[in-house]
Amino acid sequence: MSRWLALLPLVVLVALAVLFIGWSLKRDPDVKPDAMVGQPVPETVLPLLTADGAPAMLDLKTAGRGRPMLINVFASWCAPCRAEHPLLMQARADGVAIVGVAYKDRPEDTRAFLTELGDPFALVLVDAEGDAGLDLGITGAPETFAVNATGTVVAKHAGALTDPADVDRLVRAMTAPAPQARR
Repeated sequence: MSRWLALLPLVVLVALAVLFIGWSLKRDPDVKPDAMVGQPVPETVLPLLTADGAPAMLDLKTAGRGRPMLINVFASWCAPCRAEHPLLMQARADGVAIVGVAYKDRPEDTRAFLTELGDPFALVLVDAEGDAGLDLGITGAPETFAVNATGTVVAKHAGALTDPADVDRLVRAMTAPAPQARR
């Protein structure tokens, strides 16, 4: 019995090595987490979250209506989304337009989340199936995209926005003048 107990650390180490190798083999090295930067916001028509549940659809691409915006992918079940919420509320108070995309969430859960913590969003689109998440190329919630007035994604932040400097970077990117075409 004590001989097997002495081998236990070695067995655990080998098991961890096998898990790491398996993860490494399945990982796609061609995945580009910032692939949307420089691209137009994808055309994705989603239901609009309304207070009364009335049906309304909106295209994510036209949600900003020609002005800079942040697109924040969040969910009520997402703990990091709760952590970033105060900075989103502050950004909204500072006049930043934010479009929320409720990722793989039920509308009633999203409404309860926003009622509890406050609503920093100009509007919220419901992505119950994760279609917009796929179109945006997210790896999980939360993720935030800075979109300029022409509808081009100019910056991205993966994970919770917990540092005001990250919010400032996104806001500066979305409001920066578009580069002029060379002649």
